[in-house]
Amino acid sequence: MTNSIADIYKADVILVIGSNTTENHPIVALEMKRAVSDFAAEIIVIDPREIRLTEYAHTWLSQKPGTDVAVLNGLMNVIIGEGLEDKKFIENRTESYEELKKVVANYTPEEVEKISGIPADSLREAARLFASAKNGAIFYCMGITQHTTGTDNVLSIANLAMLTGNIGRPGTGVNPLRGQNNVQGACDMGALPGCISGYQNVCDSGIIDKCKDIWGVKLPKKPGLSITEMTDAALRGEVKAIYILGENPMLSDPDLSHVKKAFEKLDFLVVQDIFLTETAELADVVLPGVTFAEKDGTFTNTERRVQRVRRAITPVSNARPDWLIISDLAKAMGYDMDYTTVAEITKEIADITPTYGGITFERISGESVQWPCPDATHPGTPILHTEKFARGLGKFHTVEYRPPAEEPDKEYPFILTTGRLLYHFHTGTMTRHSMGLDEVCKEARVEINPEDAKKFKIKDDDWVELASRRGRVKVKACVTHRVPKGTIFVPFHFKESPINMLTNSALDPISKIPELKVCAVRVKKTRSK
Repeated sequence: MTNSIADIYKADVILVIGSNTTENHPIVALEMKRAVSDFAAEIIVIDPREIRLTEYAHTWLSQKPGTDVAVLNGLMNVIIGEGLEDKKFIENRTESYEELKKVVANYTPEEVEKISGIPADSLREAARLFASAKNGAIFYCMGITQHTTGTDNVLSIANLAMLTGNIGRPGTGVNPLRGQNNVQGACDMGALPGCISGYQNVCDSGIIDKCKDIWGVKLPKKPGLSITEMTDAALRGEVKAIYILGENPMLSDPDLSHVKKAFEKLDFLVVQDIFLTETAELADVVLPGVTFAEKDGTFTNTERRVQRVRRAITPVSNARPDWLIISDLAKAMGYDMDYTTVAEITKEIADITPTYGGITFERISGESVQWPCPDATHPGTPILHTEKFARGLGKFHTVEYRPPAEEPDKEYPFILTTGRLLYHFHTGTMTRHSMGLDEVCKEARVEINPEDAKKFKIKDDDWVELASRRGRVKVKACVTHRVPKGTIFVPFHFKESPINMLTNSALDPISKIPELKVCAVRVKKTRSK
């Protein structure tokens, strides 16, 4: 997030796109609701489904899944056409504006309606509302990124924020809501194929030299593979072994049959986790890690806030903290990774990572700190880009709409989109072991519009078979107006109905994220599971 959760209430208008915030980020959603109820903020929701946040929204735009670029370009078309852009911000802090104008000129509300299904007048109303806000904040999540056009979607969001001058002040900003509690921290620490910690490029000769001085080893000169690319490489026989830590791709990755074949072809699979997950069941070796309550360290949350984690209980049985397991493995493989405390690791992070330079273990034992924090005297950074962007001027990117990799046709006439529910988290590794949560929500349901259900003679609780070009899944039906005609929704938490058997592994060419949010399926009523 460019901004902080604490300043959400300062937004006059909050635009939420590709985020079911109340169910996936309920604490952030509480602040949004408070902004509405206590400070008269207005919310614009852009989402195919009638998510719970629409109950608090001034405007809800229901777009065809996969058409976000067209919608965002349409909003900008109206803003520019009606002279609502922030001319001063554009002139002083951005570049390439004229190129943007030329592209979005083609995305009239009427053209966007043809692509997305959003009525032209509704698009105009939303554009005027957002552009007229003194402070406008944009929030998004995986409904934006998990597309073959995910990078384009994010660039378009940045374009909209700069066009309206909504960067660098309280109550504004481009605010991605991270999908897991420490996924921000994992990325910050270099759990990406092309970076070390702090998003420092592994191909940079200066970074290679710095790491050699600190670690005594030379980094490879080219990026590694993303998760989905590893799976493909394993199936081709190019990757022989995989070490999976705290991830369950046998439920979370697209085209699960493909994933299983790839993992079964490996010479060696290691899984380190707190439960025997669906992925761990395929492993040659399972290493027992510990939960957050059994270890010391830090988490970095969605607003870039580094927080101390303190061990509350002794590790159960023979489970061990992840850093100790990794250190011992490194020693066994010939590298002397000889840490004795997490404080030593935190110091090394600060030494090698400019954005974490002032975040010491002693400091965060008394306070949380938002990066960038370059030195010990720096207070941390609640809001990014207050004076200038990291690159100097903010660049407008020209982004054209491209359809999803797979669209409905006669054989597969429905769009399937996936997501999460309030009661469960990701693949259910923890939440489905919670008796109370699993009792409240124990199975998946496919949400289907009443008109579609009537056509196929489907009623609530009927068993339905969903099929794509990659597989079949049976799941119970939930007939509801929450989804538009022609679109169905299924959560991916449940191993009994593993919906990612159906989803498409086509990748965004830049981010390498798969298109989990759109694929073509057919629907058929069936007698039983």
